[in-house]
Amino acid sequence: MAVRDQPPVEPTPVRADGVGRENQVLRELVTIYHHLTGLALQSADLETVARLLAERIADLVAIVSPTLDVLAAAAAGAGPGEAMGRARAFISGRRLGQVVSVVARTRRPLRLPAAEGSPSVVVAPVLVGDDILACLLTVERARAEPGEDVSLLVTEHAATICGVIMGRERVVAAAAARVRDDLMEGLLLGRAAEPEEVDRWAQHLGYDPGHAHRVISVTLEDATDQELEAVDQAARRHRILDGLARLASGRAPDAIVAVRDRELVIVAREHTASTDHRWLAPRELGNALLGHARRLYPGAVLTVGIGGPCRRPSEIARSYAQARRTIGTSRRLGRHGEAVAFEDLGIHRLLLQVPDLDELRAFAEEVIGPLMAHERQHRSGYLRTLAVYLRENGSLQRAARQLHVHPNTVTYRLNRVRAICGLDLDRYQDRLLAQVALEIVEALGDR
Repeated sequence: MAVRDQPPVEPTPVRADGVGRENQVLRELVTIYHHLTGLALQSADLETVARLLAERIADLVAIVSPTLDVLAAAAAGAGPGEAMGRARAFISGRRLGQVVSVVARTRRPLRLPAAEGSPSVVVAPVLVGDDILACLLTVERARAEPGEDVSLLVTEHAATICGVIMGRERVVAAAAARVRDDLMEGLLLGRAAEPEEVDRWAQHLGYDPGHAHRVISVTLEDATDQELEAVDQAARRHRILDGLARLASGRAPDAIVAVRDRELVIVAREHTASTDHRWLAPRELGNALLGHARRLYPGAVLTVGIGGPCRRPSEIARSYAQARRTIGTSRRLGRHGEAVAFEDLGIHRLLLQVPDLDELRAFAEEVIGPLMAHERQHRSGYLRTLAVYLRENGSLQRAARQLHVHPNTVTYRLNRVRAICGLDLDRYQDRLLAQVALEIVEALGDR
């Protein structure tokens, strides 16, 4: 029989159905890809991407940080609040922490098959450059059939779009941070040419001149480990100060917080009994930062200075200068691990107003210089005896008890002080000169 006499071979229904399904999947894939790419071009946010996926391929969509915090979520037929709640419950119930870690390590999407009534889940990494900032989770409506695995491909592409969005947000945030840092620097150092300019800077930073504020300076000393290189010191410092900045923002949400090269600066509102007790006052905030550092960074040495109150934006620079001078004095007095306010300095507060500190040192040298030189050479204890005697308001008995010696010994030492530096401690003026000189030495050091 001739070949032409044979009936033509018809394609099997299975093959026809298979080709149809593949064409349908391809068309759907192209359509979703087109929509997702359009979202990136339209400057959409993460929630918009999640909502599109929830409408097209998934019952629940979540974008989560590496620590499993839900950044955005969407669910079919649910509002934003309900979607966030469902996403948190799903992540908690499925214990996805290990899966997210695997995806972050391999940098490839992963499908968790449906099991025990739980739907299939696709997890894809969201990359920005070399960093994985988040993971995209899509919970499928139904278990995918062979040849219909749209969700894996779509989730991977959507994760790429999320990376574009987060990368753009990172660039914008970095630019905003630079502007914020410049404004903060101008306020702290008083660089504005006109008062109106200071007011504008403060307004942009969210400063409320209707309330008193204080500037808090938190400085971190470098580690004493000689093997720790300079780059490691900087990374350590940056990590600790960033952690303290996050705590400060959480405990005082109305504060202006900035991390500078070697310090954390906070412009904190001066809360009183009539204000919100949930937010910490400056001194309480300083102590909270110290406590946090002791718990998480036990080797870190912090010094906290709190400037005087300021209300007008132009007064911020003065409060900051006071905080810095307080830190300088605290270091010299060995008062590490404390939150010291400017007013705690006593007479040091007045002495530190003198612009030329060498002038203060010259005054102390003129009054008790010979006594300090004698003390360095002989270790006689005369300088400390003088300080205790003046602190005890000229009482020989109380000074003797503090020094654990006989009152006659105190008298002998004071006579030696008179002979060495010519001070007549029976005269009020000489006692005042000696006391001020001792305060200068205590504040600035014997140098």
